[in-house]
Amino acid sequence: MNCSKLTFFAPRRRQSKMNDDSTQRFTDRVADYVKYRPDYPRELVTFLHSSCGLADGARVADIGAGTGISSRLFLAAGHPVVAVEPNQAMRAAADAWLKDYAGYRSVAGTAESTSLDSASVDLVIAAQAFHWFDPLAARREFARILKPNGLIALIWNSRLLEGTAFLAGYEALLRRFSDDYQSVSERYADDASMAGWFGDGLAHTARMPNAQKLDFEGLKGRLLSSSYAPKAGHPNHEPMLAALHELFDHAAQDGTVEFVYETRVYAGFPQNGR
Repeated sequence: MNCSKLTFFAPRRRQSKMNDDSTQRFTDRVADYVKYRPDYPRELVTFLHSSCGLADGARVADIGAGTGISSRLFLAAGHPVVAVEPNQAMRAAADAWLKDYAGYRSVAGTAESTSLDSASVDLVIAAQAFHWFDPLAARREFARILKPNGLIALIWNSRLLEGTAFLAGYEALLRRFSDDYQSVSERYADDASMAGWFGDGLAHTARMPNAQKLDFEGLKGRLLSSSYAPKAGHPNHEPMLAALHELFDHAAQDGTVEFVYETRVYAGFPQNGR
């Protein structure tokens, strides 16, 4: 399986330990996560097929699969998927949503200890999750479960921080009201950290546009799905929602705002797994 080094779509911007705290951060946010988190572009799978040689029907392990958003993308494209997720509430949501796909199953596992058999999958993905992993232990585990020449794809929907009054205002709101937004956002991988993690195994990077149009309830749910958003009972919760409503009223057009992302993909091989 050979990937050429080539940038796909137009470039743009911007890791870590899945410890006991991080695996439970979303337990009481599952409903909002299911309803309001964005999908990933279908072009992502096309990219892995056409640029990286991923075979039709290749077996996928989705690590930190959460509620199954990324798993569904690959299932819909005809790939059998095993979703590896340590959080019981999120895994149950994925099971309920994806149970009708014959190629789907889930296991309780982490990036560092998936419980999967050695050399059992063709592709390992982690979508919006890698920054919670122990990077060295995860790389060893990914290399163990991959078949020879198996591929890794690390994926993020990266929210754009500027470009419209809404995007800039939303970023300012998070910095004002969240206690740990800065510490979480600093964990997100950038090009340099991904090049360091993959080393010579990094084969290809991609950038793809993505967006959601949200009414106020959707915007509120999207905010509350984030692990760093203050919960009900926190002194910043109600002021944050009031500020969110003010921002929405100022920025909405035809009753919606546009939440703009860049989907970033880093594809390659574990350094000791080619």
